[in-house]
Order: sequence, then C-alpha cells, then structure tokens
Amino acid sequence: MNKTKEIIITGFALFSMFFGAGNLMFPPLLGKNAADSWLLVTFGFFITAVFIPILGILAHARLQGTMYDFAKKVSPTFSLIYCLIVYAISIALPAPRTASVTHETAIAPYFDSSSLVTSSIYFLLVFFFVMNRSKILNVLGKFLTPLIVIILLAIIFISIFSPLDIVNTSVFETPFTKGILEGYQTFDAIGAVVVGGVLVISMNFKKGSSFHEKKELIRKSGLIAGIGLLVIYTGLIYSGALFGHLFPEDIKRSELLIGISNQTLGNLGTTFLSVLVALACFTTAVGIVTGTADYFKGLFENSQKAYTITALIGSVLGVAMGQFDVHHIIHIAIPALMFIYPITIVLILLNLLPEKIATSGVFKAVIIVTLVFSIPDFLQSITKNDSITKIQEYIPLATSNLGWVLPAILTFIVTLFVKKQEA
Repeated sequence: MNKTKEIIITGFALFSMFFGAGNLMFPPLLGKNAADSWLLVTFGFFITAVFIPILGILAHARLQGTMYDFAKKVSPTFSLIYCLIVYAISIALPAPRTASVTHETAIAPYFDSSSLVTSSIYFLLVFFFVMNRSKILNVLGKFLTPLIVIILLAIIFISIFSPLDIVNTSVFETPFTKGILEGYQTFDAIGAVVVGGVLVISMNFKKGSSFHEKKELIRKSGLIAGIGLLVIYTGLIYSGALFGHLFPEDIKRSELLIGISNQTLGNLGTTFLSVLVALACFTTAVGIVTGTADYFKGLFENSQKAYTITALIGSVLGVAMGQFDVHHIIHIAIPALMFIYPITIVLILLNLLPEKIATSGVFKAVIIVTLVFSIPDFLQSITKNDSITKIQEYIPLATSNLGWVLPAILTFIVTLFVKKQEA
C-alpha cells in the first residue's frame, strides 16, 4: 500500500471514530441559537470537538501505549481512578444517549411507543451483541458513516444555496465560550483518550516502520479527520443559523435536525437519515459497552465474569438513562463533564510535550491546579450557589466555566521556571 492511500484510509478511520451519530444533535441547535454569531460559535466548538480530540490521537502516537499510560505520570493511583471515572461516565451517559437519540429520530416520529420500551429493547440487543461478539457491526459501521456523511453533505449543500438569510440575532452573551462548552458534550476528547490508544496500536503499520514514520502517518491522517469533522460541524451549525427562524425557540435538538432535513431533502431523505442515525447510534453503544467490559475484564485478571457483570450493568444503566430525552441526559452530563473534561484536555496537551519538559513533577502540579480550579465550575453546575458565584468572580474566566485555564497555564510556566533554576 502506498503512503498516500495509507494516510487517506487511516484518516477516514479516525474520522469514523469521532463521528458519533449522537453528536449530530449539537451543531444545528448551536447554529440556531448563535444565528448571526455562528462563526464565533463554530470556532469555539472546533477547539473542544475537533482540535483537542485530534491532539489526543497525536499524543497517543507519541505514547504508543494505553489509556492508563496517559495519566500515570501524575501517579499510578491517580491513573487508575481516572480510568475508572472515564469508563463509568462512558457507560452512564454517552451510551444511553444513543438510545435516546434513536427514539427521538427514528421511533417517535413514526410510532406511538414510550421511550422506556425503546431503551429496553435497544439495550437488550446491545447486551446480546456485547456478549456475542460479531464482525457484522464492524462491517455495518464501514458503510454507515459514508452514507450519513453523503446525506449530511447534501443537507449542507442545499442549505448553502438556499434563498434564506440569517434573520435572527444570537441569544448567547459569549458565543465563542458557548461553542467551547458545547463541544464538551461530544465527549470526543474523552473518546480520543479511551479509544485512541487501541486505534493507534491496531493500525496496520508496515513492518520496520520507524517511530517518526508512524507519527507522520498519524499526524497527516489526523489532519484529514479534522478537516472532515470541521466541514460537517461547520455546515450543520450554518444550516441551523439559516433555518433557525423557521422553528420554535424550544425545539429539541433531534427535532431541529429532522426539521432541517425535511426542509432540504424532503420526507424520504429524512426517513433514510433517521434509520442510518439509529443504526450508527447502536454500533456506538455496543462499542462503548464492549470497551468498558474489556477494561474491567483486564482489571480483574482476564475474568469473563467481570466482563459479563460490566456488560449487564452497562445495559441496565442504558435502559434507565436511555428512557430520558436527549436534553435531560445532556443536562445530567454537565457536572461530570465540568469535572473530567478539563483534566482530560490538560493530560492530552502535556502528553504532546517532550519528556524533558513534561516531567512527572510538571504533570502533578498542573493536574492538581486544574482539578482545584475546576471544582467551582463543577459545584455550580450541580446547584447555583451565591457563595460559589462570589468565588468565581475572583477567578479569571470562571464566570464562563473556564476558571481552570489560566491557573493551569501559569502553573505550567512556573514549574518550568523553577525546574530551570534548579538545573
């Protein structure tokens, strides 16, 4: 296989990994609410939903290890706890959300059945596929992503050449910040840390490929994946901004995507998109539960019992959480993301740096500070409290839920300066 072909194939593999069907719910509503500020929102969304996740893959390319290796420089105990929290969040939030998206896009518009019935049948099938590993879903996944992308590009293309103009003004006070925080909800940075190591190691590198050649392949492939995600997300945000005034203010994310699809492709195209999204969501759910079960199986000395129990817990959680609408699950996810996403972003950035700069001491200092300054955002996302608000007023960017950013940067600079003085 020549290098160009290998880069393109790997780029599409990375794109497919990040391109979760559930993520399609976010850009259109973001665009609708951003309206004339859609470009600022897109830039913010790009940072946390595209740029940081791709950096996560590049960090894995440097490590050539597992998710555990990502945080072990802080301490082995911290790394274990971090892994446990990430996997717990994965089966409790993004996996059930796929069932909710499936119900709202593919079931509710056509059948009068409850979301509990949908989530029960959905996760019964998930459990069956997790316990009976099959290559059917992998094969199916290879066809689903290209088909969904073709339909989405058709929606975007028709939207761009529609006679509509953006008539609304933004409802966001800080569109750029809103885009950053909405990008958290894609879970893509976490996905890069969880799946990235497995993907990088499993890539079919040529025998005898040097470390530099592997890194170069992943870097160029990451660029392809990033451009693909940027095109789709930007197009959907812009479509939301264009068509937003045609829909009510309180419209659900899934309803807006279906509505825009109806406006551009008609009923047949919308039905086709709904079925594809449902199938893609299902493969994502199976992947998350399988990956989590594999992790706990390895944690308990290759125990099949641990695998089965984890798969069962994941499926039961899926039924319980998946019956709620997408908006409710997104709301529940906010505290967890305010806590884990800053840590994940910092781990990705530190793992990109050379060993002589990102020492164990630097990791510990920056992560501890990030954790401490994320606490106000975390607590405020659980319950609005005047005391916490007053604390946030003294921390730069904290009122925008980004209070950890400057302290983390300053800690990094100070630790480097101290290390240089000691040398």
